[in-house]
Amino acid sequence: MATKPLEPQLAVDQGGQASAAGDIRAARPFFLSGAPLRMLSRRAASVGSLVFLDLLGLTLGLYATLALQRMVHREPVDWAVLWQISSARLLPFLALLTVVVFALRGLYARRERRGGLGSILGALALVALLAVAYKLGTHQHGTTYAAFPTGVIVCGALIGLFRACYESVTRDLFRKIGVRRRVVLVGEGDSLRTLRAQLGSGRGGIEYAFLGVVAPSDPEVAGLPLLGPLSALPAILASGPVDELVVTDDFKERDLLEIVEQAHRRGLRVRVAPKTTELLVTRGEYTPQEGLPLFELRPPVLIGTDWVIKRGFDLVLSTVVLIVGLPFWLVIALAIKLTSKGPVLYRDRRVGVGEREFAMLKFRTMYGGAAERQAELEEHNEADGPLFKIRDDPRVTSVGRVLRRLSLDEIPQLLNVLKGEMSIVGPRPLPLRDYLQLEDWHRKRYLVLPGITGLWQVAGRIALPFDDLVRLDFYYLENWSIGLDISIIAKTIPAVLAGKGAY
Repeated sequence: MATKPLEPQLAVDQGGQASAAGDIRAARPFFLSGAPLRMLSRRAASVGSLVFLDLLGLTLGLYATLALQRMVHREPVDWAVLWQISSARLLPFLALLTVVVFALRGLYARRERRGGLGSILGALALVALLAVAYKLGTHQHGTTYAAFPTGVIVCGALIGLFRACYESVTRDLFRKIGVRRRVVLVGEGDSLRTLRAQLGSGRGGIEYAFLGVVAPSDPEVAGLPLLGPLSALPAILASGPVDELVVTDDFKERDLLEIVEQAHRRGLRVRVAPKTTELLVTRGEYTPQEGLPLFELRPPVLIGTDWVIKRGFDLVLSTVVLIVGLPFWLVIALAIKLTSKGPVLYRDRRVGVGEREFAMLKFRTMYGGAAERQAELEEHNEADGPLFKIRDDPRVTSVGRVLRRLSLDEIPQLLNVLKGEMSIVGPRPLPLRDYLQLEDWHRKRYLVLPGITGLWQVAGRIALPFDDLVRLDFYYLENWSIGLDISIIAKTIPAVLAGKGAY
């Protein structure tokens, strides 16, 4: 296989200036960028408006219920009845309880996910039951229990009416001021045409503004322009504002992963139109709408914030381990020096974040000239794919076998962590020999800092096929959190002690 030289990969910052590529998790948090802030402000305004209308409907409904109760008992009706329940702290309790229950029942979700009158009545029935329990527990008087079901119906009717008015007014307002979802369709041929036809004109009261299609050739989709092939997607997303991608389910796994990655790096939602067979055999949360249901893949939210915690955790833990274990590291260094010729530390050329080369530090575990002997040992390689591993490698020293068995040769990489070249948890950095044999779809793993340990180490290590190892890296990238890092660190110790796949 032909080799290619490594070149430093450069990222482009928001000002258009080139800068050294870095861990994508170190970027500004998704929720602090422009589009999410606009979306967050709209959501806050929407939720605030709904809460106000719900509490207004609840208050008026309670007054109407108590007024009906007084009329039945032929008592005078006035607004003082509200102050009676307010002074007994029942009204504030009902108001808070209603908002909490409505939130838990999804009545403050996005427009297309919010329930209708049935959901409102169901939530109010739960509020009424809890109110009865509160009344019994606090020995409240002045309201008959028959008022509770009446209140559910009256309050539900008013809240439902207010919400229906809100939906109608905001839908007309969005249309008048030109609020639209800017959408790019991604797919091929007939599937793309079918997708466009079934999507309709909008979702959740907001109309679609179809910017064009990304396809291998011009599919002639209802007059929409061809923006380019799939390879041009990064440039297309960078050229103008896009709110979301809607993708047909015709792509191979690797292509779909790349589409999702490109969109999520820009904070965009990806919605995938499933095949009919998938709708029949799977159960999943989808985005309901008038036409085709779309499964949603959301971008990560707390990237930059969690990154600060992760980096601080790396620095503290690396410093503590290096200082506390210093006497033990000196004993290892002495054992290496006394049993074989050569330096104590070995600088191994590896490929890190942004596909940039760096010198990864290890305790030396091989005899001198080991690198020159690798070519003659290639035929004995026991690893799958680009990796190179031999169970009984003749180049490994006696001390080196013990260090490898317990993964103690990796300890000097804590210095790489302190320098910012590695993290404690992340995809393992590959040697140049392995890197040059990677396929293009494997390279997504270089979006983040490499790690001393990772899912490779706790899920079978070298015993797994290489493509499965890469998929573990992808899982880590897509599901990364501080909790996942801590879980991997906790599982690394028993994996090391078991020695499975370590040689």
